[in-house]
Amino acid sequence: MFLEKERLMEYYKELDRSYFMDEYKEYAKEDTPFPIGYGQTISQPSLVLKMTLLLEIHKKCRVLEIGTGSGYQTALLAKFAKEVYTVERIEPLYIKAKDRLENAGFKNIRYKLDDGSLGWEDHSPYNRIMVTAAASEIPKELLDQLAPNGRMIIPVGPPDVQDLILVRKDSDGKISEEFIEKVRFVRLKGKYE
Repeated sequence: MFLEKERLMEYYKELDRSYFMDEYKEYAKEDTPFPIGYGQTISQPSLVLKMTLLLEIHKKCRVLEIGTGSGYQTALLAKFAKEVYTVERIEPLYIKAKDRLENAGFKNIRYKLDDGSLGWEDHSPYNRIMVTAAASEIPKELLDQLAPNGRMIIPVGPPDVQDLILVRKDSDGKISEEFIEKVRFVRLKGKYE
């Protein structure tokens, strides 16, 4: 696991964030979020890294990502997972991210234009779930789609500030939650707004 963490951190340093931005490219190295249009943001790199590390991804993982956005987080997940299933509800962002990621050579990503709060049941269960938008509560659909011994990272709470929660499901299907830190994400639109 230590080696995977080191490799992930190296790739994170190499990954050009500006590639995933249309505006503010000259500020891509700054550790701050930026708007990407349609009321959405590209998160600050340090938080993207932290959330990815908390998932403990490895090459046998099937990962569900809720909120493709710019595709920046998706690239980090796809580099270290077996497969990534990513769901985006805003069509122009979905098209742009898909083009970027395919042009970057990723072949282990599947894309869906839909309400991410419902997950992507067709391909469940998932070993890891990454949610990049804030829900009012943890969606039951996502808990159901998380495999035994799985992990999910999700911001939960009101619009202004949320709790970043690491959810674990043990081999018997028992759920536990761990508070990580306070965060601020755009809202998860749909059933759990």
